[in-house]
Amino acid sequence: MKIAVGSDHAGFEFKKIVIAWLERNGYEVSDMGPFNEDSVDYPDYARKVAVAVADGNCDSGVLLCGTGIGVSIAANKIPGIRAALACRPEFATLARQHNNANIICFSARFTDEATIDQSLHNWFTAEFEGGRHEKRVNKIEPCC
Repeated sequence: MKIAVGSDHAGFEFKKIVIAWLERNGYEVSDMGPFNEDSVDYPDYARKVAVAVADGNCDSGVLLCGTGIGVSIAANKIPGIRAALACRPEFATLARQHNNANIICFSARFTDEATIDQSLHNWFTAEFEGGRHEKRVNKIEPCC
């Protein structure tokens, strides 16, 4: 499974932690940047990750910024993307089970490493439950 990972400058250090976790757990990583802590604009990296997932070049994605909100909003502008902000591990589980999220987003300023580790574990082991959730998820998809 190939995972696209991106961040802004605020999420750069945590991005390295996420990449290490993914590689340790057998995932192939496509690092979409940035590659240093210089100030950058989060929409640029959210778009790179979202397009890689939407186009099928990557199976899913992980995004980080200061709050996680900006990358979530930017990624969700790409058709076919369901990016979810995971503030707690339980959110990560439900994002996959109920929303079939294909990108998980984190706050680099308000989330600790243990929470991100557990959230990644939960998200990658959970499966979409379908059923009543599928009807709702289908209503999110663009109509045109």
